[in-house]
Amino acid sequence: MNDNLTEQFADFIAATRLEDLPHSARERARIVLIDTVASAFMGSRSSEVPMIERAAIAIAGRGDSPVVGRPALANAGAVLVNGYLVTATTVCDVHRPTLCHVTPEVFPPALAVGTQRAVAGADFLLAFALGLETTTRVGLGSNYPAFRAKGWHSPGVWGPFGGAAAAGKLLGLDRAQLRNALSLAGSQSAGTFAHWGTPTIKFHQSRGALSGYLAANLAETGFEAGADVLTAKDGGLYRTYSDGGKPELAVAGLGTQWELERLSLRPWPLASSLQSVATALLHLVDTAGAGAATVARARVGLSTTVYNMHGELPWDDRFHALLSAPYVTAVILADGVCGLDQFAPERLKDADLDRYARQNVEVVIDESVEGTGATVELELTDGQTIRDSRAVPHGDEKDPLSLADVRSKFLAAAAGLLPADQAAATLARLERIEELPSIDGATFGAGAGAGGSA
Repeated sequence: MNDNLTEQFADFIAATRLEDLPHSARERARIVLIDTVASAFMGSRSSEVPMIERAAIAIAGRGDSPVVGRPALANAGAVLVNGYLVTATTVCDVHRPTLCHVTPEVFPPALAVGTQRAVAGADFLLAFALGLETTTRVGLGSNYPAFRAKGWHSPGVWGPFGGAAAAGKLLGLDRAQLRNALSLAGSQSAGTFAHWGTPTIKFHQSRGALSGYLAANLAETGFEAGADVLTAKDGGLYRTYSDGGKPELAVAGLGTQWELERLSLRPWPLASSLQSVATALLHLVDTAGAGAATVARARVGLSTTVYNMHGELPWDDRFHALLSAPYVTAVILADGVCGLDQFAPERLKDADLDRYARQNVEVVIDESVEGTGATVELELTDGQTIRDSRAVPHGDEKDPLSLADVRSKFLAAAAGLLPADQAAATLARLERIEELPSIDGATFGAGAGAGGSA
């Protein structure tokens, strides 16, 4: 048995074919891909995206590499922007065991290489799946609690590995080149929670995508890197960024048990840790008619970890509002829905909503809540009290989004960016991507005519 973990992943990536994935893993990868493009469409509404575009043009110039819903850019710039688009409105995936948003780092390098080489849709889906699997498994081996205790942010540290795996597979790298690509990805691993509450926490995903893309392309030239960036005694990431990690978890069941099937998808543009709050509130809205007019007081219970991140966060701009438990609670009760419109600048300035969030919403630590669960208790104006508790949110692996759910998310996200017929055609292509003889920007709704200008 090869005890070099980086080589084990390289061997796995090189050897795996699409038919090696069980039907459930292949279907899940397709659903996650559709969700990823939907998330990128939503990202176009972010005020930060033009800043990333300007930086991309300054760094790499203009070009013909596709950007979802927006004008094309040079390869490296397109990867940078696509990475930010997927994560911009906090509606992309999350791998809860490692608190890692995976698709923003995997999809952009695969898109850049795949469209440049006009690869078959089946090859693209395989590379995408391998990128998801590599990121999640490398992260599992880190012993996440010890890794997090040092302040590291998973997407920036482990995301480059998935980007390198996906791009490297599409570049046709051999085992030695793939090992170098993964080690080169690890040499660019970075990102800490010091940036929590700022857009830089999302830039970790964007930069992680570019790191993976650079790693794969540099490895293709024959450039050498360390033999095992993960477990080397001197400078291996598991030792340096954690407590030595649990390398055995990274490869346990590799190729037979697909970690990508555990990815959680987000129905609503909120912090991943607030999805349970939205699940509970919207259930009470739908089943009990709860609303701001009938709820005198809302009490939301969170775990200590989630409370410390979201319980007291102000909502002075869209990004902070997406992370703020008091604001999320108030706006769902006021509007009865939870979409991007609930976080528009004009909604944030609503004096009545602001007052309701401050005076009628209480967010507390609830010792009975574990992880990213939530309890919601609503005291109605007629004296009744109604409650809902969620151990996991809708979209979690135990309550996953269906293909129908993701279709709805996709079409809603594309509205206003693509004509309805074009959006439907793009969705249809993604649903049957394995059948496409080749892919291009149109496969993913990318192109200069699809969005704003850079």
